[in-house]
Amino acid sequence: MNLNSPLHNLVSRRVFLGRAGGAAGAATLAISTGGALLAAASGANAQNRSGLDAAILNFALNLEYLEAEYYLRAVTGVGLEANGVDVYGSGTPGGVTIKANPEVPFQIPAVQQYAEEIANDEKNHVKFLRAALQAAGVQPVARPAIDLLNSFNTAAQAAGLGSSFDPFASDTNFIIGAFIFEDVGVTAYHGAAPLVSNKTYLGAAAGILGVEAYHAGLIRLLLFQGGTPTQTAADKISNLRGMLGDGKDQGVVINGRANIVPTDSNSIAFSRTPREVLNIVYGEVNASSGLFFPAGVNGEIR
Repeated sequence: MNLNSPLHNLVSRRVFLGRAGGAAGAATLAISTGGALLAAASGANAQNRSGLDAAILNFALNLEYLEAEYYLRAVTGVGLEANGVDVYGSGTPGGVTIKANPEVPFQIPAVQQYAEEIANDEKNHVKFLRAALQAAGVQPVARPAIDLLNSFNTAAQAAGLGSSFDPFASDTNFIIGAFIFEDVGVTAYHGAAPLVSNKTYLGAAAGILGVEAYHAGLIRLLLFQGGTPTQTAADKISNLRGMLGDGKDQGVVINGRANIVPTDSNSIAFSRTPREVLNIVYGEVNASSGLFFPAGVNGEIR
């Protein structure tokens, strides 16, 4: 699908990978250690708290791998390794499934510059989180398998939009693809912040949250400025994410007016638990893998 055609056809309100019900457990962490790290979050010893901090940073690193690969390949045609970034570590390493020659044929110079800046930011986030974990004596997780081809195709098929959607085909497609990720990153960092005990880690997470919020605001503004087609597309994606992520989402238009900053009634950014984030990136509630992470993420929070 080429979204130079009417964008209101981008995404239907149907959940693109099947069930979006089963909200039980959506507000809890899915942790492979059987809940030990959850206990740490409620006030266990310092060693356990440190372990939780590291687990949270490694969870965030999985998401940064995803964003960095999307943006770098859109602007350079190649990913993290070709841009001099280490992607190896603990867990199961994976490659990136993507079409050949994914570099976006940008037609709008400003959009290309925005994309290049964000790509550099996301690359630096990966490097920063890896360095922070290594400085604390913790091995960073390896980049898990990432799917930037079948994931989008599956979404299009399930929405009844044909056999494929290529986020690398045009400026507009690229912006729509970015919207799928950016709001999720903001809510993920906000949700993780209260669980982080180390002030250095917390400061780093807050700094990354600020940058992700700038990114998300820019993408939302571009979608709003695109007029009814892109506004409608964004609203439908938001509705879909909301079904998977406990309703914590908003489109770029509310009551006919711009909604560039999605917030609750107190104008506070939404916060998602790791489980809610995984529901979205896996494309299904309580799944252990799927969509953008076909083999799941690496680390203790998964």
